[in-house]
Amino acid sequence: MKVLFIGGTGVISSACSKLALERGIELYLLNRGQSVRPTPAGARVLRGDGRDLQSARAALGDLAFDAVVDWIAFTPEHVEADLNLFRGRTRQYVFISSASAYQTPPASLPVTESTVLDNPFWQYSRNKIAGEERLVRAYREEKYPITIVRPSHTYDCTLLPMDGGWTVVDRMRRGQQVIVHGDGTSLWTLTHHADFARGLVGLLGNSHAIGEAVHITSDEWLTWNQIFEIIARAAGAEARLVHVPSDVLAAYDPNWGAGLLGDKAHSMVFDNRKIKRLVPDFVCRIPFSRGAEEILAWYDADPARRKVNEDFNRLCDRILAACESCRPK
Repeated sequence: MKVLFIGGTGVISSACSKLALERGIELYLLNRGQSVRPTPAGARVLRGDGRDLQSARAALGDLAFDAVVDWIAFTPEHVEADLNLFRGRTRQYVFISSASAYQTPPASLPVTESTVLDNPFWQYSRNKIAGEERLVRAYREEKYPITIVRPSHTYDCTLLPMDGGWTVVDRMRRGQQVIVHGDGTSLWTLTHHADFARGLVGLLGNSHAIGEAVHITSDEWLTWNQIFEIIARAAGAEARLVHVPSDVLAAYDPNWGAGLLGDKAHSMVFDNRKIKRLVPDFVCRIPFSRGAEEILAWYDADPARRKVNEDFNRLCDRILAACESCRPK
């Protein structure tokens, strides 16, 4: 197969690029060459801006593909541009949406692909929903060969799952308290990017995936308390957890709150039967306990990676001080 990734060197897409090449796919990457991750050996790089139509057309020339995956389409305008750019030159267009597009909070669990799309809290998710709706219309009206993929929280060795990132680990190692939203018992799903890649690459050129939407996630469910404790163990530290309601955190920091109320504050577990039916060899093999060890090893390998955000530190201290003052003496 001849496949184009728009992007292809990000947190999720880097593992998909690697696996696609290992499976003999003729892989092209359309990007600006600005990622901190190296371009995988064997990929054919087309230098251009996937969000600039003139730049993309110049880079692509008259190339056509068996599948195109856009990793950096975040708005319906991006989708519309892709529809125009690849009409007649791909047999499959894969839109990377988001599991945060599902009903939030969900009325029932586990979430399936038929769960309604509705997120009133987060603009990012609403933009993904609008992109999906445009693609479904293109499929119905002109049989545009779409596939919609919804990742949940997918990570690699560079990405800590909690807001604040390395600063939270630094606090743990210093013996300081760290904030967990809510009571820490909501369930969450973390998926290693190498596991995700087996599902995504298995969909490429898969005729049964045309016209379909599918999420790709792990079957491992963890509470946020467990997630923080797993990271603390990998860091050789103690997790001194303080629970703060998500709406209180949103009052202190609207950006932090948007990601919580629109996503992480609610239990999200997924029924993965559809991806397993479409891609029979899909299985997630990497538990987060092992993923956390990879993450800490990556950060500890280079002091330059261990950047502390002092603004986030001060925000946490301010919230923790307010919580302490409200407790009965």
